[in-house]
Amino acid sequence: MPRTRKMTQGSITRHLLAYALPLILGNIFQLTYNAVDSIIVGKFAGEGALAAVAAANPVMTIVILGVSGVSIGASVLMSRFFGAGDEEKLRREVATTILFGAAASLVVFVIGILLSGGILRLMRVPREILHMATQYLRIIFVGFLFTFQYNMLSASLRSVGDARTPVVYLALSSVMNGCLDAVFIIGFGWGVAGAGLATVIAQAVSCVLCFVHIRRHVPLLRLRKADMRIDRALLRETIASGAITALQQACQPIGKVVIQSVINAQGIAMIAAFNAVNRVDDFACIPEQSISSAMMTCVAQNRGAGNKARVRETLATGMRLEAVYGVLILLIVQLVKRPVMLLFAAQDSAEMVSMGVDYLSLMAFFYILPGMTNGIQGFFRGMGEMKTTLVGTFIQISIRALVVYMLVPRIGLSGAALACAIGWSFMLLYAYFRYKTVIKRLD
Repeated sequence: MPRTRKMTQGSITRHLLAYALPLILGNIFQLTYNAVDSIIVGKFAGEGALAAVAAANPVMTIVILGVSGVSIGASVLMSRFFGAGDEEKLRREVATTILFGAAASLVVFVIGILLSGGILRLMRVPREILHMATQYLRIIFVGFLFTFQYNMLSASLRSVGDARTPVVYLALSSVMNGCLDAVFIIGFGWGVAGAGLATVIAQAVSCVLCFVHIRRHVPLLRLRKADMRIDRALLRETIASGAITALQQACQPIGKVVIQSVINAQGIAMIAAFNAVNRVDDFACIPEQSISSAMMTCVAQNRGAGNKARVRETLATGMRLEAVYGVLILLIVQLVKRPVMLLFAAQDSAEMVSMGVDYLSLMAFFYILPGMTNGIQGFFRGMGEMKTTLVGTFIQISIRALVVYMLVPRIGLSGAALACAIGWSFMLLYAYFRYKTVIKRLD
C-alpha cells in the first residue's frame, strides 16, 4: 500500500510532525550535497576553489528554487485534488506538470551553458577564481533536468501525504555524492569539476529511483499512456499558481546574488566565510521550512475537503512548533559554531573562522524569525495566496540586500546577520496585516 496520509481527520500535531520529520531528513540529505562539496573542496582543493563554488552557488540556487516554486504551486493543486477525492484530476495534474517541466528544463539548460561565464562576471567574481566558478556552474546545469523531475515526482508523493519515500532515495544518493566527491576530488584531483560531476550523478540517481518507485508502488500516481498529455486548463491553473510561487522562490536567491556581489568585493576570506555560514543557515532553517511544507499540505487538503476549522487549527499548531524549534536551534548553534567553522576551513584560514564565528554568534538569536515567516507562508500557500508570499519575500530580501550594502563594508560579516533580522521583521509585519484579510474567508 502507498504511504498516503489524509490530513482531513485525526491529530493535526501528529500529522504535521509525521509529515515534517521525513522532510527534515530529506532536506538535510539534499543540503549535504553542497556541504560535502564545500568541505572536501576547501580541505583538498584550497580556499580559492571553495570561493569558486561559493560564487557559483547563488546562480545555481536561483534556478533550483525556481523549480521548487513550480513544484510547490503544483503540489498545492495536487493536495487539493487529493483532499477532495478527485484522483483523475490528480493524475492529469502530475502529467501536465512533468511534461511542461521537461520542455522548460531543456531551455534553461541551453541558456545556462551559454551564459554562465557572463553572469559570473556581472557578479564581480574575482578573476583568479572565475574560470573554476564557470566550470562548476556549467556542470551543474547539465544535471538540471534531473533536478526538475525529482522535484516534481517528490512533490506528487508529498501531496498525497508520503514524505518518507523521497527521503530514502535522497539518502542513497547523498551517500553516493560523498563517495564520488572523495574519488573525483581527492583521488583524481579534479577539483571543482569533480564536485559538480558528483552532484549531477547523485541528482540523476535520486530522480530515477523516485520514478521507478511510483511506477511500481503508487498506483494513485502511476501515469498511463492516455495521461501523457498536457491538460491546457490545468496548465493555466498550474502556471497561475506555480509561476508566482517560482518567482517568489527565485526572489530570495536573486537578492542573494546582489548580496554575494557585496561579499565578493570584500575579498576571498569573506567569500569563503560567507559560503560556510550560509551552509549553517541552510541547515538551521530546514526544520522551519519542513514544518511550513507540512502546514501547506494540511491546509490545502482541508481546504479541498471544506474543513475550515481544521485550517485554522493547522495554522495555530504549526506556529507553535516553529517557535519551539527557534529556541532549540539558538542553543545548538551557540554550542557548535566554532567546531563547524573549523570543519570548513583550511589550515591557513584563521580570518575566515573568526568572521564566521562572529556571524553565527549573532545569527543564532535571529533564527526564530524565519520560523515565523516560513510558518505563515505555509498557511498562505495552502490557501492559494501565492501573491502574498511573493510580496512578503520581495519585501524581506529587498530590505536585507539594502542593509547588507550599507553595513557589511563597514562592520564586516556580522552586518549580514543584522540585515537578515531586519528583513524578516518587515516581512512578518506585512504578513500580519495580510493575514487579517485572508482569515476572513474562513468565517
